[in-house]
Amino acid sequence: MALKDDAIKEIELRLGGEMVDVELDPVHYDLAMKKGFEKYRQRSENSVEEAYVELTLIIDTQVYQLPNEIIEVQDILTRTSGTNASSGNDFEPFEAAYLNSYLLAGGRAGGLATFDALQQHRETLGRLFGSEYLFTWDSRTHRLTVHRKVKADTTVYLKVFKHVDDESLLSDIYGGPWIRDYALAHAKLMLAEARGKFNTIAGPQGGTSLNADMLRQDAQASIEKLEQDIRMYASGESSLGYITIG
Repeated sequence: MALKDDAIKEIELRLGGEMVDVELDPVHYDLAMKKGFEKYRQRSENSVEEAYVELTLIIDTQVYQLPNEIIEVQDILTRTSGTNASSGNDFEPFEAAYLNSYLLAGGRAGGLATFDALQQHRETLGRLFGSEYLFTWDSRTHRLTVHRKVKADTTVYLKVFKHVDDESLLSDIYGGPWIRDYALAHAKLMLAEARGKFNTIAGPQGGTSLNADMLRQDAQASIEKLEQDIRMYASGESSLGYITIG
């Protein structure tokens, strides 16, 4: 959590911390950061990544609870999914992915059409001989139901879309500054609410006026600009549409 701690310290300093009292507690800074992460994940496809997650299927178990960062399960792959008809050797989907890159390089015979034929071959064999795993994914509960009972504990690989973790988002050249600025704006809003409870603080010279209204206006203007920036891709991101698999 080093980058998050650094971001919180930066926000505190930008609010005047260590020069004046900032009437916010750690819980308020955590909430401001949460607002930044939530909004960024709603608006930027760079907050989502494709990944492969290892899972062990257990005898007599068909329902598996997956981590909350997993958004969608697209496929279940095994290390040996199907058989090569000409040689009888196991057909390896991860080798096939490499083969695709190999065939596409240098104009080698077959190219993408050959790879596509191999993929269709694998899928057909999977359906015929039971190497393909049918499943149901519940995005609300993050539960994966595998519609097949294994005879022994089996390691498979889930092809998933998952949230990029907080630290990686903060280290992003575009996402990090946007999240910190958005969190700062929400910290200003909370500070404005606190200071707005008292217009002035009593003192020997008649009291000191607090800057609640100015803070609120500044925070609202920053939030509006940042949300406009990410809608117009000014933060360097793509808009949240369909996810392109590279």
